[in-house]
Amino acid sequence: MILTVLAFVLALALLIAVHEYGHYRVAVACGVKVLRFSVGFGKPLLRWRPRRQRPGQDTEFVLCAVPLGGYVRMLDEREAPVDAAERHLAFNTQPLRSRAAIVAAGPLANLGLAVLLYALVAWMGVEAPRPILSTPPPASLAEAAGLRAGEWVRQAAVADGEPADVRSFDELRWQLTQAALDGEDMALWVGEGENGSLRRVVLPLAQLPQREADAAMFQRIGIVSPWSAPVIGGVLPDGAARQAGLREGDRVSSVDGQPIVDAQTLRARIRAAVDGSGRASAQRWVVERDGGRIDLVVAPRPEQVDGAWIGRIGALVGAPPAMVEVSEGPWDGITHAFVRTGEVSWLTLKMMGRMLIGEASLRHISGPITIADYAGKSASMGLTAYLTFMALISVSLGVLNLLPLPVLDGGHLMYYLWEGVSGRAVSDAWMERLQRGGVAVLIMLMSLALFNDVARILG
Repeated sequence: MILTVLAFVLALALLIAVHEYGHYRVAVACGVKVLRFSVGFGKPLLRWRPRRQRPGQDTEFVLCAVPLGGYVRMLDEREAPVDAAERHLAFNTQPLRSRAAIVAAGPLANLGLAVLLYALVAWMGVEAPRPILSTPPPASLAEAAGLRAGEWVRQAAVADGEPADVRSFDELRWQLTQAALDGEDMALWVGEGENGSLRRVVLPLAQLPQREADAAMFQRIGIVSPWSAPVIGGVLPDGAARQAGLREGDRVSSVDGQPIVDAQTLRARIRAAVDGSGRASAQRWVVERDGGRIDLVVAPRPEQVDGAWIGRIGALVGAPPAMVEVSEGPWDGITHAFVRTGEVSWLTLKMMGRMLIGEASLRHISGPITIADYAGKSASMGLTAYLTFMALISVSLGVLNLLPLPVLDGGHLMYYLWEGVSGRAVSDAWMERLQRGGVAVLIMLMSLALFNDVARILG
């Protein structure tokens, strides 16, 4: 719990500080007087004024108790009277291009931070599962295409594109996600082992009835998890596995006479031991232990997940998958970071568009509780996972703030676009109406995000 709170507060404070620093830095460069730079709201915890400031500047820097936002307050005649001697330093007296640059600098700073974080992860390297396939689920696209457990995906390409090397299972899933959301088929070049001969297999992703980047989509595609051996891991003291006599390290050879080739197959058989009414059936397992073979009767226990009954045995199923370290050189890391930031930004916009027209569920909107939970989980997984999490949130924050919603930076940019096209600024009356509408929309989005958070907690 403490790690979750600390990871969340640190990530949020950094992302907000970078966003507001973008506004601040460009405002100073454009000759606008900045009165206050605040990270957070509420009671100030720390405040200071640097001794050396740019000519015309006397900025107070403030760190407040509630790190759920921030702001840069500039000299502006619309907020308070401005001395005639300082009128040239006011935000509202600046040329249109300067005002637009100051407003856009915040979201662009977040996107720039994402590039830096993705580059750091690429340079540091990350341990990821090798792109070795597990058994495709029944009736999935992968099963229909003839993909088999243990096959190694060496290359992938969208439609008739140029094949690119696939270095990890995470890279494969990312390419599948983009192709599925775009409604494009994907070709895979797979082989037995790392150096075996390759064959080309096409996954008809355009046939997917719905395109939402969730677990159900990958279940329909049939590429769910990397290959891992059907080995029993930690066994709970009061679970069905312990009652049946299973031990950590047991390798399962067969269930009810059917061979078990990987952990994915074993998990599917365990889940299928319980029918739709919640009635469980005992299974006959053959396991390998200490060089011998042992027959056991295992009775998975029924458990309801998302309204459906499945079987559980109270033990970890599957050995850790084979891993590979994926890293980039100095220049390739920068290139990779720009490409990944662009891909995530475009994916974020596409998902927002799909939710707007009803093609994607609004349950994907997450609030601070879910974000805090992911912050804690990523921090517990290591530095690279935490940096990747922060990069993703930074992209989301940058893209969200560029949306043409009146209370956001993108809304102000829309005002300036109107001013540039029509030659006159948006009237105060229209500004007030649009701001009220924007606040209402923002409150609805925040309420929906909080509802989704609570729904996830309650299961």
